[in-house]
Amino acid sequence: MQLDKGIQLLQVSSTIMGRTESIHPTLMWDEDNMILVDTTYPGQLPLLQEAILSTGFTIHNLTSIFITHQDLDHIGSLADVIQTCPSPVQVFSSSIEKPYIQGEKKLIKLTPEAITQAVNSMPESVPVEWRHAFRRTLENPPKTAVNSTIVPGEELPFCGGIVVVDTAGHTPGHLSFYHKTSQTLIAGDALNVVSGELQGPDPQYCHDYNMAKESLKNLLTYDIKKVICFHGGLYEGNCNRRISEICGL
Repeated sequence: MQLDKGIQLLQVSSTIMGRTESIHPTLMWDEDNMILVDTTYPGQLPLLQEAILSTGFTIHNLTSIFITHQDLDHIGSLADVIQTCPSPVQVFSSSIEKPYIQGEKKLIKLTPEAITQAVNSMPESVPVEWRHAFRRTLENPPKTAVNSTIVPGEELPFCGGIVVVDTAGHTPGHLSFYHKTSQTLIAGDALNVVSGELQGPDPQYCHDYNMAKESLKNLLTYDIKKVICFHGGLYEGNCNRRISEICGL
C-alpha cells in the first residue's frame, strides 16, 4: 500500500504454527536510495521479494536496511537479503541492538525456557523434523554485520529526511523512524494496531514495559499523520492525540 510519494507499506503473510500472521516491513525511496525497514522471519525471503515486486521495484534495488530492533521476526531474513543483493547494502541499527544482530550476544528473548516453550506450543500435527529445525533456528539465529550505528534525534539524509526516534523498552535499543515528507511514523513494535485501533506496546513481549510506555512520549515531538506498525499495519487518524492517550497524558 503506497501511503505517499516515496513510502510504501509492505505486507508479508504466512501460516506459522497453525495460524496465519501478517507482518509489515516498510519501503522508502528517492532517486538515489531504496531503504527497507526491518525484514521478516527466517525463511521468508521469497515472500519479502514478492512484496517488494508488488511495488514495482525488486529487492536488488535496495541500498540500505534500517533495523528497529533485534527480534527474530525483524532480523530473520536480514542475512538472506544481504546475500541476495548484488550491490553492498548498508545496515543501520542502534549501538545497543548491534551486538545482538551480529550474533555477539544472544537475542534477549530467546532464552532456553522461551525456546522450549515455543517448540512445545507447535501443533501436534507438525512433523518431528520440523520441530527440530525450528529449535535449531531459534538456538542459532542468523547473524549479520551492522555497518552503521544511529542515535536518537539523528536525521538521516535520505528520502527527504528520516528522523531516528528513541522508543526503547520493547527491547533495550528499539528505534522508530519518522519519514518527514509524508509525516509517517514507522513504529516497529513500539506500537501495535489491533482491530483498527492504535495500541501501546504489548507487556508480554516487552523487555521493560514501563520504559516502553514512557519512551512513547518521545514521539509527541513530531506531527504524525500515519503510523505503520509491524504488527497490525497502518493507522490513520489523530495520531498524536491517540499516542498521548496511550501515554496517559
